[in-house]
Amino acid sequence: MTVVEYGKSIVIVDTGLMFPTADMLGIDLVLPDFDYLRGRADDIEAIVITHGHEDHIGALPYVIREIFPEETPPVFGAPLTAAMARSKLEEHKLADAVEVIATEELDPFEVGPFTIELIHVSHSIPDACAVLVDTPAGNLLITGDYKFDQTPVDGRPTDVSRLAELGQDGLTLLCGDSTNADRQGMALSESSVGPHLKEVFAHCDGRVLVTSFASNIHRVQQVIDASLHHGRKVCMVGRSMRRNFAIGRKLGHIYVDESKVINPKQLDDFPDDEITIICTGSQGEPLAALRRMANNDHPQITLHSGDTVMFSASPVPGNERAVNETIDRLFHIGARVITAKDEPIHTSGHGYREELKLMINLTKPRYVMPIHGDYQRLILHSRIAEEVGIDPADIFQLENGLPLEIDSNGAKIGERVKSGVIFVDGLEVGDVEDVALRDRRMLSSDGVFIVVATVSEQSGKSISEPEVIFRGVPFMDEADDMIEDLRVAVESSITDLAKKVVNNEGVAEAELREKLHNDVARFVYGRTKRRPMVLPVVVEV
Repeated sequence: MTVVEYGKSIVIVDTGLMFPTADMLGIDLVLPDFDYLRGRADDIEAIVITHGHEDHIGALPYVIREIFPEETPPVFGAPLTAAMARSKLEEHKLADAVEVIATEELDPFEVGPFTIELIHVSHSIPDACAVLVDTPAGNLLITGDYKFDQTPVDGRPTDVSRLAELGQDGLTLLCGDSTNADRQGMALSESSVGPHLKEVFAHCDGRVLVTSFASNIHRVQQVIDASLHHGRKVCMVGRSMRRNFAIGRKLGHIYVDESKVINPKQLDDFPDDEITIICTGSQGEPLAALRRMANNDHPQITLHSGDTVMFSASPVPGNERAVNETIDRLFHIGARVITAKDEPIHTSGHGYREELKLMINLTKPRYVMPIHGDYQRLILHSRIAEEVGIDPADIFQLENGLPLEIDSNGAKIGERVKSGVIFVDGLEVGDVEDVALRDRRMLSSDGVFIVVATVSEQSGKSISEPEVIFRGVPFMDEADDMIEDLRVAVESSITDLAKKVVNNEGVAEAELREKLHNDVARFVYGRTKRRPMVLPVVVEV
């Protein structure tokens, strides 16, 4: 998510999200922290989306809901991107509140003081575009995700001629994708995947399941082509896969005869060797179709020995563990698993080092600011810019929250603004306090003890035997003696405080809870060497 600001006017380019890491327990989605934009709804002229991948479009409904209490600015994107934006807003019941405008490439439009133009680039989804933003202080190009694919599936390579024109006319700032700045050479063409898929399909006797990003419409088309080549019907599984399949067909990016598409209820009507299932779950997402199949938890599809599962995607950094767990479960079921390490059934949609050099050489920017990558890759991209002749003083490796300010005197780093991430936890959007995540980690690691003590309001003495409830604590099912000893410890704590009541010192309920917590925690650690969460409950009667 990038903010371009001139004077008080703002254009937002992309509103992406990422998925939670393993230590973000209970978190559903991770959004960019857009606190800088709160209260500035009237300053925002437009939102422009480069392409329809979740890390560029996924936060759009949350941005709309959180920042714009009343009137919302228009959302611009190429036709497929615009259709996906509408679909996402419809899911959140926001479609009627937002004007989504499908914009043709090379057709500039004006919003406030900005002139904006979309320039076609090749990527792993159709209608991917770089965004050219022209301002009175200069122009900048945000490349989005791109590669220089000379033989793309849709026959539309990156618009090299328009990029070269920018170089001739003068580009002030290039904000370039850094994802594959560590990979030598040039990325393989997307069209190279199709023949390899057909070859692998030829050696599959049972059902074939192919998992990929639901938005990788070119890949879906190539899987369909391979399936039809071998006499198989195709079945789309997973909500986002079905939705994007429908959008792709409507806009002419996916071609398949209706008779060749079946729904999950029809799978049992055909032999296994006549079926291909295209599904979500390439990143091991817990609720995605493939992960549920691997856990024998899918309502319609049960995997069995003889099935072949192809991962036509690479794990996004951070998802490796979830992907490996899914693969292991598939092997346990007896399925054959094929990944990009085994066969060339996937290629990256991001350009390698030589392509990053080509982008810089074509556009000839005065300044370069690497974006879209971890800090290591931003540094590598900066070194690439140096290699092709950009002055190191004109290259800016910035972190989230550090703005780059450009005026007639040149470019400099501005004052840091609030940045980072915000969490989506169920229906709640905002900061999940550190203490909440800490408590969740504690619960997941050592479990919880709940101690219920019933005491007399007058005397402070225990009225009934304390109740001890524990969940997620290892080996406690066999620790009857420990539970009895713990009850004795609880009774002892209550008795100690009851003496204060007798001496007319008085005992507050909060004081009793605190003492119970400390005594129980000390006792449990002494016996188990673990620190579970302790929740004392005091009932006064």
